[in-house]
Amino acid sequence: MESTKSGEAIAPEKVQSDLPLRSQVEDKAMESSQQSPNAPKPQSPKASQPKKSKSKDSKPDTEKSKAKPSNATKVNREPSKAQGESAASALPDFVIRRNKLFDELKRRGDAEILEKEHPIINVVLDLGLDKDGKPRPAMPVAAKAWESTPGSFLRHVDKDITSDVVLAKVNGKDLWDLDRPLEHDCRVSYIPFSSAEGRNVFWHSSAHVLGEAAECQYQCLLSHGPPVEQGFFYDMAIGEGQVVKEADWSPLESKASKYFKEKQPFERLHVSIPDLKEMFGYSKYKMYYIENLLPPEGSTVYKCGTLVDLCLGPHIQNTSKIKAFQIMKNSSCYFRGDKNDDSLQRIYGVAFPDKRQMVEHKKFLEEASKRDHRKIGIDQDLFFFNELSPGSAFLLPHGTIIFNALQKLLRSEYQKRGYQEVQSPNMYDVELWKKSGHWQHYQDDMFGLDVEKRKWALKPMNCPGHCLMFGHRERSYRELPLRMADFGVLHRNEASGALHGLTRVRRFQQDDTHIFCTQDQITQEIEGLFDFLKCIYGLFGFPFKLKFSTRPEKYMGDLDTWNAAEAKLKDALNTFTASGGGQWELNEGDGAFYGPKIDITISDALKRDHQCATIQLDFQLPQNFELEYMTAEMAAKPKAPDQNEAKADPPAASRGPKPPGPGHARPVMLHRAIIGSFERFMAILTEHFAGKWPFWLSPRQVLVIPVMPTVNDYVEEVQRLLKVHKMHVDIDISGNTMQKKIRTGQLQQYNFIFVVGAQEKESRSVNIRNRDDQETQSKGELIPLDEAIQKLKVLKKERRLINSI
Repeated sequence: MESTKSGEAIAPEKVQSDLPLRSQVEDKAMESSQQSPNAPKPQSPKASQPKKSKSKDSKPDTEKSKAKPSNATKVNREPSKAQGESAASALPDFVIRRNKLFDELKRRGDAEILEKEHPIINVVLDLGLDKDGKPRPAMPVAAKAWESTPGSFLRHVDKDITSDVVLAKVNGKDLWDLDRPLEHDCRVSYIPFSSAEGRNVFWHSSAHVLGEAAECQYQCLLSHGPPVEQGFFYDMAIGEGQVVKEADWSPLESKASKYFKEKQPFERLHVSIPDLKEMFGYSKYKMYYIENLLPPEGSTVYKCGTLVDLCLGPHIQNTSKIKAFQIMKNSSCYFRGDKNDDSLQRIYGVAFPDKRQMVEHKKFLEEASKRDHRKIGIDQDLFFFNELSPGSAFLLPHGTIIFNALQKLLRSEYQKRGYQEVQSPNMYDVELWKKSGHWQHYQDDMFGLDVEKRKWALKPMNCPGHCLMFGHRERSYRELPLRMADFGVLHRNEASGALHGLTRVRRFQQDDTHIFCTQDQITQEIEGLFDFLKCIYGLFGFPFKLKFSTRPEKYMGDLDTWNAAEAKLKDALNTFTASGGGQWELNEGDGAFYGPKIDITISDALKRDHQCATIQLDFQLPQNFELEYMTAEMAAKPKAPDQNEAKADPPAASRGPKPPGPGHARPVMLHRAIIGSFERFMAILTEHFAGKWPFWLSPRQVLVIPVMPTVNDYVEEVQRLLKVHKMHVDIDISGNTMQKKIRTGQLQQYNFIFVVGAQEKESRSVNIRNRDDQETQSKGELIPLDEAIQKLKVLKKERRLINSI
């Protein structure tokens, strides 16, 4: 199963934001920005010795990148001579020069657009679903190329649709500024703030406002400012020895409020590489992005007030859309996530188009803090981390109980669904990874070893090893589909600053499966996986959504194979929808290069989305490993080559993968995960249940407490009887008062507390207090012991969410 470095399944997403967002940010506790391991990383020259500064609030955090900034431009990190608010508000010379060049280039660009022909184009507005969930009628509008903008059509649309609009989407895939002219015939839809795409763009625009305020406040050099899961941040290099202080927050917020009132527009401009170097030559941080991340034809920049920044966009129309803005925290970080590089200052913020949303967000953060899996993990003695093995969780006995219960659940389903569990090596010669294609693009994220003059690497994924297992002997079509399941340990070299509790680790395990099947079996296998999803996620009360990603611009294989595969996936998705499985979303052009995929996101108790599952079709790996199976047809005897046609075989180095032999065919490979990494899924479950585990999953199922010491023998007998039935039972026969024992058990979230006294001992019964039933807390329900055991056995076997017997 190919997946992100933290163990969640791969889901490459096109994030419209500042260029450096392509690296991971430590703030994303439950998800993560995800990128294919086959994506190449830029190489850069080493930077000069960094100048370190420490934030008083926290340790430096880092991002997923090992690249270092260019030395092409020296950076003036000296603070301004002017002091006080008035000096801080003055624009530094590099800002004045930069903005002057932008204005000049913008005038030229606008003049060129005026000289273009403005033909009539056909534009259709797709206005989404109405309140009843039915599609609204499409609306054709009159438009001209290079003149009409998506925002100009909003006056024709009802206010209940436009009130929340942040940006537009063209032809279902390209995010578009509302004030950016359209260029061709197209279909336009509108994206609200309430959507994930809308929030990302809104917070990205808010980050630009923060950057503008910081540039004026500190006369600093900005690095980058992307949206993150709960807002945005901006990284910056301020004066030598200076750090951002909490006292700075209020002046920054005041500046931002001023910009909102000024209704500053976001102006977009495409700039060539030479002009970009002239525009941002003052900053080695911007020069690094220009020299390493941009295509030869250049890129876009956006201007907002006095800020001009490298940016892919899109953005909101103007700053007046931001009604609530607050700085949440600050810290230090390393440029590009490299601890050997410059230490920068990072400021986090959040913003909303409505002040009520800010109030709701603060309540959400308060609840999320209570549910933080790192806090609950310590309180419930589930796991811990140690600097002697960073990014590797030590699962304590209670945490291991949860892990084993999840694994037992999956194994029971594997047995029902025809899966075969396998075990594969942890370490391989790098020749395996070169053959699979991972070494060329993923070696920096692997742990390498030199043993007996050979280069080895710990496995970051199971798929190449499973290809070896499939190909180690002759396979018949009668064996297909072959479903290989593997719980093996994986290692990925996450940057230290990207590590975050159980959600981003270096050592993890997955419910990893690879299905080898024929083309004709794809649909039935996908339908079986949908049923698997419903079964597992339903146990935890997780609703889930499906996103279907189709062929990208650069893809492997022939077009007919892709079209056939996509048609089969669509058929399976439509069948799932027809059976009541919910609607699916089309994500055109965002499939992996080796095949289309379906990404599945679940929604937790706080309505946060997490991607755990993925289903990916892969045509590439079976070809790289020359996998084949014997078909139903008899193997035909190879035709002897005609003497005139016979040619010498090309050298082995120049040959591509060998085609299947006569009577053989290439299998299709399905990568599949349901929960993703166990560690990350445990974190999600911890926060979803707020530490109140369902009985079947709970490491603290029953606590038995005596009313007086004379019944301690009965307490121990109850414990023994429950343990016979493999239940997790503790007793408290300490010298504490009964009330203190009960209170301690309640805080530790035992599902049931059995209180026993002389009456219970004599009648062989137990007085049961249910964690989730307040009526039983003062005096529990008296139940015969044998009956209580039977009811608990049923509760555990049925894996019910409701804590009731």
